[in-house]
Amino acid sequence: MFENHNPAIFKLLRERRLVPADRLDALWDEQRTTGKPLADAVLAAGWVDRAALLAAVAGSLGCVRAEALPASLPDEAVAVLPPALARTYGVAPLRADARTVDLLAVDPFDRQAVADLAFALGRDVRFVVGDPAGIAALIRRHYGEDEAGGGETRRTAVREESPPAAAGELSADDLANLAGQAPVIRFVNLVLGQAIRDRASDIHFEPFENEFKIRYRIDGALYEMTPPPKALALPIASRLKVLAGLDIAERRVPQDGRIRLALAGRSVDLRVSTLPTQFGESVVLRVLDSGAVQRELAQLGLPPDVLAGIEDVIRRPNGIFLVTGPTGAGKTTTLYGGLRAINTPDLKILTAEDPVEYEIEGVMQVPMNPLIGFTFASALRAFLRQDPDVIMVGEIRDLETAQISIQASLTGHLVVSTLHTNDAAGAVTRLVDMGVEPFLIASTLEAVLAQRLVRRICPQCRAACMPPAALLDRLGLAHADCAGRPFYAGRGCAQCGGTGYRGRMGIYEWLRMTDAVRERVVARAPTLDLRRLAEAQGMRTLRDDGLRAVFDGATTLEEIAHYTS
Repeated sequence: MFENHNPAIFKLLRERRLVPADRLDALWDEQRTTGKPLADAVLAAGWVDRAALLAAVAGSLGCVRAEALPASLPDEAVAVLPPALARTYGVAPLRADARTVDLLAVDPFDRQAVADLAFALGRDVRFVVGDPAGIAALIRRHYGEDEAGGGETRRTAVREESPPAAAGELSADDLANLAGQAPVIRFVNLVLGQAIRDRASDIHFEPFENEFKIRYRIDGALYEMTPPPKALALPIASRLKVLAGLDIAERRVPQDGRIRLALAGRSVDLRVSTLPTQFGESVVLRVLDSGAVQRELAQLGLPPDVLAGIEDVIRRPNGIFLVTGPTGAGKTTTLYGGLRAINTPDLKILTAEDPVEYEIEGVMQVPMNPLIGFTFASALRAFLRQDPDVIMVGEIRDLETAQISIQASLTGHLVVSTLHTNDAAGAVTRLVDMGVEPFLIASTLEAVLAQRLVRRICPQCRAACMPPAALLDRLGLAHADCAGRPFYAGRGCAQCGGTGYRGRMGIYEWLRMTDAVRERVVARAPTLDLRRLAEAQGMRTLRDDGLRAVFDGATTLEEIAHYTS
């Protein structure tokens, strides 16, 4: 009994003092000489009875013990477990429902089997400890003999033949067969469906040397899911590449694709990116929420003065409007909201995007293709011959794109675009660093909006709190000024998954190009001077707007400290 786990049985017996130490050492030496399982030797010597040993095993593993095995297994439970799995893993189903299955296990020590079976069955698996000989008899009675001539041998062979395989060992047909296995398809659908239900923005499949991790990014933070068996890294990656229309045999270079699925009762677009790593391909899926781009500007939570400023700028016949912030700050959502506000039959709107993630009816959207030389700059040149009124550039990345954007503005077009800078004033400095003449910036740039996304406090578990003094000091808040001000945080509940947060909101910094600011730009004033001037003229910084949200009870000081400087 438990012949493959002699060290574990030895440790269990010693820790629980079920056998005197000297006798246990003698039995251990005997086992190493004779090869007889330690559990059988202890039972034969009469130091512990079978029921007590099984109870000890169950307690050490955190499993339930079946005090008596049933004469037969329930038909509904037997129907859940295929015969091949029952014989291969040495398990018999004791109880099953839509979410969980309890399995009597010949070898309850094998925790990898729990993960394998949970994956194969699409249910939570719980092992139940019982007499191994009786469990084996139940398996034979309900599932027949193992044709392979030995469950453990067959199981070992299954694992040895399972991926991961060395690079080049598997052909495209082999990979396609792996990707088409029913358990793989079921598991991938399960992961994607759960991600959509949890409002994840990204899904990460990450292979490591000894494990295969799956992580969801929810409200900007990454959360690790229960990992599947390491051997499934290659089949899962192949399945995702099949869905995205990628080359499943190519595992040496990154690939990008797109998946469109119907999940959880809705149509979902997923942008797929693969990356070769030391231990296999990392696959990241970006969940494209088409609902986000259907929002009007007024639905984005913009402060009234910022909303009014944006609505004024986007209705101008010419000029440049920039939105800045890091990746994932909601810049594209803001620009799309602006385009929707002016998308009327009397205006022609063209967009250059890399890639086109969301579709806007009535807007001509053009995907970039740098591999053939079709870049933002070349697209802008073509746009100017298409008689547009408004041009959106996905990002101003280089001097050429910046210069053509300025030229388009000077020739009577409104140009909206994004930049990666820390604040609004930094956008001016970034353009100067690219090589754009300051006088051209001053004459064309109308406004810059800097933004961040911070997590909202979960409304179900929101409660009043007092932040630590160190956090108040870090944000420059005097303790006396905070007296009587409300502060809130989420305690964690089922609605927010215990995080205390649910959903996100924007905080904004609005820089309007006044005559005084333009003069400083022409004079090549540094970012700090431009920022101070804008603040003197009434600009709220990102931190100021974040504190407004804190005092409104919408977010926490920790979030503002994390996303602003």
